[in-house]
Amino acid sequence: RSVSIVALGNERDGFSEDSQQPSLVWSYLRRSALISHIDSTLSASHVGNPVFTEYQACVFGNVRLVVQDCPVWDIFDSDWYTSRNLVGGADIIVIKYSVNDKASFQELKESYIPMIKKALNHCSVPVIISAIGARKNGVPCTCPLCTSDRRSCVTTSEGVQLAKELGATYLELHTLNDFYVQKYFGGVLEYFMIQSLNQKSSEKLKKKKKAQKSHRVQPPQLEQPEKMPILKGEASHYDADLHNLLCCCQCADVAFCPEDLSTVVEAHKVILCSASHLFMLLFEVKSPADTHDASLMRTAQSLFAMEAGSANGVPPGVPPVRVVVKDAVFCSCLPDILHFIYSGALQWERLEEDIKKKLKDPEKTEHVLEKVKCILKTPGKLGTVKDCRSHQMKRLYSTSLRLFFNTPVLADVIFKIQGASVPAHRAVLVARCEVMAAMFNGNYLEASSILVPVYGVSKDTFLSFLEYLYTDSCCPASILQAMSLLICAEMYQVMRLQHICELYIITQLQSMPSRELASTSLSIVSLLKKAKFHNSDCLSTWLLHFIATNYLIFSQKPEFQDLSVEERNFVETHRWPSNLYLKQLADYRNYVHSQKCHCAVM
Repeated sequence: RSVSIVALGNERDGFSEDSQQPSLVWSYLRRSALISHIDSTLSASHVGNPVFTEYQACVFGNVRLVVQDCPVWDIFDSDWYTSRNLVGGADIIVIKYSVNDKASFQELKESYIPMIKKALNHCSVPVIISAIGARKNGVPCTCPLCTSDRRSCVTTSEGVQLAKELGATYLELHTLNDFYVQKYFGGVLEYFMIQSLNQKSSEKLKKKKKAQKSHRVQPPQLEQPEKMPILKGEASHYDADLHNLLCCCQCADVAFCPEDLSTVVEAHKVILCSASHLFMLLFEVKSPADTHDASLMRTAQSLFAMEAGSANGVPPGVPPVRVVVKDAVFCSCLPDILHFIYSGALQWERLEEDIKKKLKDPEKTEHVLEKVKCILKTPGKLGTVKDCRSHQMKRLYSTSLRLFFNTPVLADVIFKIQGASVPAHRAVLVARCEVMAAMFNGNYLEASSILVPVYGVSKDTFLSFLEYLYTDSCCPASILQAMSLLICAEMYQVMRLQHICELYIITQLQSMPSRELASTSLSIVSLLKKAKFHNSDCLSTWLLHFIATNYLIFSQKPEFQDLSVEERNFVETHRWPSNLYLKQLADYRNYVHSQKCHCAVM
């Protein structure tokens, strides 16, 4: 017997100085007298942090308890398949948040609660919402009409309302001591664990009684088909790719230097413009009339001076455009600022610390940070922010590399494919694709040529491939398009895109009803051959299992004869239903006919 608990959310607020404070789940497991034999493991890393910690223990003596503690909500954005399976397989769900982190609560409410509802899909899984911490702006007020602590803290009424939306149990834990963790939270959790065990025991007993109900000769039991191989998604390394581009300085087309021209820091126009409207103005991607924000133009003129006639993309072999940084203090911190921008502008606290250590002057530090906020802000929407955190910086700018996908703006390479021209940017291609990095930086013709021909793929497939490189996302329109994109991804060795296409094909085939599968003109055997030829081992193995699991459908199709001897042997060995079952079914029918009685099933 076992109970599975999934804990989501972070109980620490963004202002907490105690990063070593134990989590709610670990505090309960450590304190409860019912828990024994605790073991913990970390999952695969995601942007430097573990996606979740898995605890295994014993509860109520001999019941196996599995707890998966996931403090990072980003898994719902980057890996929907894993997060859906995580939530869908839970017996109990615990959602945690800090009452002193209003921004995280709003993000939870607006972005992730709908995803949890979708993953649960009307399942009756008990949910516990735990509001953790004592409100820091005075005595916490539980009056729903009181607005005194709504600006910076999450009120009780807001937590209760969220619990109502999910049909959840709401708890407030002012501190993680013995009373709140063991007796209050632990009491509710143990109640739901007992309910879950009782429900499982009841279902097992019903099945047992049903099996013992009739003493007649029973029809053969059709066992479930073998479980398909599970294909796990790969975590995104989009921000890391762009950061590595800055570190290696390949395809740099802009060089920042102080007024005395003593040092040079190289960068890439397309990356800078994707993060900042100010750089768009500087490199003439936008005109001052397009931004409707005079402060951006003033900031650009006060910080930078660029050589005339050097705004467009730099052809191969031409030296980078020189930009003079007028502000000496800002220039000294420019390497740290560029690292911050290339990392996705999500590590504001780290940038703050780096600049403080470098300058050792609070006024100069504040001056530089204000300039960074001005560079990254959205025109006309937000001024500088006095107390700025990473989740707030994430909303400061609204541009992205998607703006430069399939556009000649700043482009320095043009792909010729099926008679059409597709503009692109070497910096993005080199950062996101190792094959293109070797092509544009090695002793190849493409390294010094603006026009690059592409063979072996269609224009639409190649555009979808480039769209993934620029945006880290793709949405195939069909199984055939996903297979074409998988082949292109294998050609350029972009493994994560290949895995995304594999997952799309598997998900689409799994959702196809048997009647549609029998009548479709889509050749599954042809997909299998292509998957094997293009080294997609996971997909080819899954497709073989899929054919075996749907044996009665595929054995009637002409394409079944195209399977190799080895593939046919595998399908016959793992076929469902099995030959043994069909023989037992025929024997049972003969028995029913000989007894001249009605079938127990029919």
